[in-house]
Amino acid sequence: MRVDEFDFDLPRELIAGHPIEPRDAARLLLIGETIADWQIRDLPRLLRPGDVLVANNTRVIPARLTGTRGKATVEVTLHRDLGAGAWRVFVKGARRLTPGDILRFGEGFAAEVTGKLPEGDVTLRFDCEGAALRTQLERFGRMPLPPYIRRQPGGEERDRHDYQTMFAAADGAVAAPTAGLHFTPALLAAIKERGLSLETVTLHVGAGTFLPVKVEDTADHRMHAEYGTIAADTAARLNAARARGGRIVAIGTTSLRLLESAADEDGRIAPFADETSIFITPGYRFRAVDVLLTNFHLPRSTLFMLVAAFAGLERMRVGYAHAIAARYRFFSYGDACLLFPAATG
Repeated sequence: MRVDEFDFDLPRELIAGHPIEPRDAARLLLIGETIADWQIRDLPRLLRPGDVLVANNTRVIPARLTGTRGKATVEVTLHRDLGAGAWRVFVKGARRLTPGDILRFGEGFAAEVTGKLPEGDVTLRFDCEGAALRTQLERFGRMPLPPYIRRQPGGEERDRHDYQTMFAAADGAVAAPTAGLHFTPALLAAIKERGLSLETVTLHVGAGTFLPVKVEDTADHRMHAEYGTIAADTAARLNAARARGGRIVAIGTTSLRLLESAADEDGRIAPFADETSIFITPGYRFRAVDVLLTNFHLPRSTLFMLVAAFAGLERMRVGYAHAIAARYRFFSYGDACLLFPAATG
């Protein structure tokens, strides 16, 4: 499909700069056979007892670094852990770097440029690894907010909390699974009271999720790989719930992409510990996920393509037009929508 089919106009003032408080006070647009305005705290009543919500429990690390190469300033965003202190990173001004260059990010914290890749990113090897590297990132790094959230140099300290879901447990993401940002203890209590259950999986979201689609046809776009895991007991409970008639409700596109990567043709979810670069566009047959809770996405993005595949492109165009007219807040810190596929909405 042509990428321009997924374009739309969005007023800049609808891009949320901070999350609403409390988080479950965000607005929720139901997009199914009909369109209806709700709030996130209404989510339990919009689902059925026996349904299972699946959250991504990845934890965002402070993956954005400002350093120096000689007298020049460099901006680095980590996006893929290669192990042993090595990372693939995006660098502003990467063309000026050469293998062997040393980037210094603070006292006792540096990295060597070890390679430049055809995709435009760079490989670095830090002077520490494991827990020591995480300590240095906590000390010198900033939360890797997407470029459409505007901040002064140095960012805001509150983003360390705001850009982290209550499910965050497994270090490794360099972008938040933003649908999970809406959840609160009160909402989880209401979910349990309604007879719904919650499971967690892990997909370490990469900064590649923010990269623009530069091709004209979706067939020519290649996704960055991201590492994910689904435990065997989690997969068993999800399969059992579905066998009893419960629906799988993905909290966010990251959970959905991981579940679909782990499912066979019959929709049975297997344990998973691997990378996935699944790219979902209209025409894809969903196997594991029945309902999707997600934020509002960028025009021409792979995520808007995914929701168009799930709920139908025309239905999403109508839903987004309604959201814009009703002044919903968009993107990572914005409001959300609850999507049902055309056959079951």
